[in-house]
Amino acid sequence: MKSIKLWLGGSLVMASCFSGCTDKFQDINTDKTKLVTLSGNELPYLFSKAQSASSYAGGTYQIAQNLFADLYSQYFATSATYFPSDRNVIRFDWLRGGWTAIYTQTVPQLRSLEEGYAAGTAERALTDIWWVYTFHRLTDYYGPIPYFDAGKPARSVKYDAQDKIYEDFFKRLDAATTVLKGKTAEKPFGTFDLLYKGDVNKWIKFANSLRLRLALRVSAVTPAVAKTQAEAAVAGGVIDAVADDALMVKSEPANDFNGLSRIAIWNEFRMSASMESVLKGYEDPRGTIYFQPTTGGTIEGLRNGLTPAQLGDAANGNNATSNVGSRWVTGGGAAWTSIGSTPQNILHAAEVYLLRAEGAVNGWNMGGTAKELYEKGITASMNQWGITNAAAITAYISSDKAPVAPNDGLKSPALSTTPIRWSATPAVQREQIGTQKWLALYPDGVEAWSEFRRTKFPPLYPVANNENADLAAGARPRRIPFLQLERDTNLEAVKAAESLLGSGGDKVSTPLWWDKN
Repeated sequence: MKSIKLWLGGSLVMASCFSGCTDKFQDINTDKTKLVTLSGNELPYLFSKAQSASSYAGGTYQIAQNLFADLYSQYFATSATYFPSDRNVIRFDWLRGGWTAIYTQTVPQLRSLEEGYAAGTAERALTDIWWVYTFHRLTDYYGPIPYFDAGKPARSVKYDAQDKIYEDFFKRLDAATTVLKGKTAEKPFGTFDLLYKGDVNKWIKFANSLRLRLALRVSAVTPAVAKTQAEAAVAGGVIDAVADDALMVKSEPANDFNGLSRIAIWNEFRMSASMESVLKGYEDPRGTIYFQPTTGGTIEGLRNGLTPAQLGDAANGNNATSNVGSRWVTGGGAAWTSIGSTPQNILHAAEVYLLRAEGAVNGWNMGGTAKELYEKGITASMNQWGITNAAAITAYISSDKAPVAPNDGLKSPALSTTPIRWSATPAVQREQIGTQKWLALYPDGVEAWSEFRRTKFPPLYPVANNENADLAAGARPRRIPFLQLERDTNLEAVKAAESLLGSGGDKVSTPLWWDKN
């Protein structure tokens, strides 16, 4: 009796053949049009595929990120009337696209690379780093996920607890950087590496920067581990210059378009009122880079969670509110044009400096004072977006300006009263760091939502209308519940995973393991 491997959801399910089995089964069930055995020449392409699939493209970007994390982080608000996710409705039929992209496109490539490259090689080290990058974004959506057995043949693939997953993240990153330190003359994957073209020194910085990000993520639940991991990351060398920023190369074909560019021409979302409050109040020069002015010449946002009736108001229409900046789209009205080759943001020096600033506030050795690192983070973000006038940057850093009330039609107050200039009070310092990190992470709503849940900064507006019964008035989503797709195809594992969530159960209101604020 032979077996046929079928990808269903997150699980590689084995379906037994009960009839038609002959001594020629293997020949009959082999697709002559597809590669069966991969040579060393094909393996680098798999790394490109894994990188591209993890960063999403086109419509997958919309349903995996834009309609959930991008809204929860309040970078954007929907302007289309047919998207209830902005009112906290969970659409499992949309979310399955992002889930399956990881488990059917990224994971198989990475498992093949694990088999193709021995431990101790530079290629295997990069594979492990990308494994961590891919899965940290997924587990921070759902909490427990299929992890240790992901991509392995089984009838049911178990879910793993988030704390155990994070333990493995740190082990993989530590091991990978140790290997790479002895491989700096090599070019693993070469031009097939969409981030750094095989530059090992940059990959070491990327891995340590990712390690620092994850260390801060767990700082409320395992402070000693967080301190150890963060200090080791900084000591090992992190991204500290814009030249080393991680940008995912994208190309014009629709299956590898910059995802934000692709969906921005559809006129279904606009800048959020939270962004408007902060960018206008700070007179932030990134404002007109992040978003395009309206026909009135100013950047204007929407409150998240407006009803279809509210969206019908002309003041909330697409002509009265701001689309994303010209880095992603050009034109206007019904004639927007995508810039699909725009690289996709992955991880940058600005975020790293601001993570180090927070670590310094915690009392960790981050290679500088909190104030120094905070100001370097702002400078790096400005430089990243092409703002290089030193006097203008200094004036911004020294400003006492604070967020203002947005022109959003609901008479919303200013988002906060916190200025840019570094405060002498640690509690205010944390909000300043969190706010500037939120600005610097744009447009990566996945990471921004995670950081908002962890720090609660900046203090974003509650949605104008909540339509999720599991959330109390003013409450926010804390995670994405397990998918109906998985309940249909991997039910045994999903039921077991519910116990890993604690007393809150499988609800949008249940905080993740690291979310303790």
